[in-house]
Amino acid sequence: MPSLVLKEHLVAHTSKIPANYGDSVQLPVREYDGTHGNNPHKPVLMLHGRSVPALAGFDLAPVPDGHATRYSWAQELASDGYDVFIMDLQGSGRSPHPKVMDEACNANPTQQQAVLVPNPLSEPCPPPPPYAHELGNTESEAAELGAVVKYIRGLPGLDKPIRFVGWSAAALVMGPYTLRHPEDVESMFLLAPVFPPKGRWSEKPADPFGRPPGVSTLPVSKPANLFGFPMHVAGKTGFKASLTSTPALWEPGIDERAWDACVQDDPVGGKWGPEEAPGVYEGVLRYRNTYSWGWNSQTAPYENPAGTRVLGNRVPLLIVYGDQDRTANSPATFPDILRFSVPALYDAVKGPKTLMFCLAGAGHSLVWETTAKTVHHFSKQWFKNGRVEGRTDGSYFRETDGDLIPLS
Repeated sequence: MPSLVLKEHLVAHTSKIPANYGDSVQLPVREYDGTHGNNPHKPVLMLHGRSVPALAGFDLAPVPDGHATRYSWAQELASDGYDVFIMDLQGSGRSPHPKVMDEACNANPTQQQAVLVPNPLSEPCPPPPPYAHELGNTESEAAELGAVVKYIRGLPGLDKPIRFVGWSAAALVMGPYTLRHPEDVESMFLLAPVFPPKGRWSEKPADPFGRPPGVSTLPVSKPANLFGFPMHVAGKTGFKASLTSTPALWEPGIDERAWDACVQDDPVGGKWGPEEAPGVYEGVLRYRNTYSWGWNSQTAPYENPAGTRVLGNRVPLLIVYGDQDRTANSPATFPDILRFSVPALYDAVKGPKTLMFCLAGAGHSLVWETTAKTVHHFSKQWFKNGRVEGRTDGSYFRETDGDLIPLS
């Protein structure tokens, strides 16, 4: 593999999260620069989903047999000549965790007994939580993404549109951001994207500048109270069980490596949970609750004032998901804000540069599954040629042997 230049950046940002609004924070961003010689930089920005931190999802440590990039999508793209950046939003991975997340009583009350007792809690906390609100929202997360985009485009040789890669709930951030700022985005690859066809959006009309309804206005002026607590917590046993429910998708030991990567960068959560040895803890995975809006079947097909559809035309869109994914495709009986459908996103956006693949034998965590190399391969084709397996648009079911079947 060609040599890659590893750089670590800190992006200055003024927080828009209600719990620490106005605080100056530093957002860590990892870069793998695969640009060689006098070739122009081709920037890629990767954003994590709801629960899994960015480095665990996109840059998992090498496996024992030496295949360094088998589960490092970031290094795989960089080895193909891209300048790859990986970011965490506040409350995830290496980014700052607002202080309300350090109070164990602010965790999901139903998870406290199972995950946080007896460490750090001797018993579950009486309701309500000290901070009975979500942590972030669409505005705060778009501001963090925007700060990183601005920083990247300010680096030498990088003042150009960026290729976006988003996994799972990253779609809730990158989707609305792209509708508002298509000039920042060269193209987009959404992996197992979360998309609520009837998700919430502001009831105010589109503004005079032509931005779409629901992504240009803030529907709440204070922390929302949908869940009533700012964070969820997950223990190692439950995390591994959720991954290995379909054993054929996993190589032996990958669940342990994924868990270790999820908790290793959290100095607080890494000391919660059972004590495995004196001073050594199993750790818990902490992740934020977010109040999201502006990403649904009414906003996704937004057209700019010139009449050009943004997603799937102005910004080419590739969608990939697994046929066994029950996270990005939730039951139809779920409430509108929790009813997710990947095909509904394709149907909403459908255009001359909208392409979708459903992968046989794949679930929601494709970055760690045996289909990871297929995902890497598709992203290289998409970013290089604007096509995958010779296709530029349409939807297809990909069999395990690679055969493609058009989906109606």
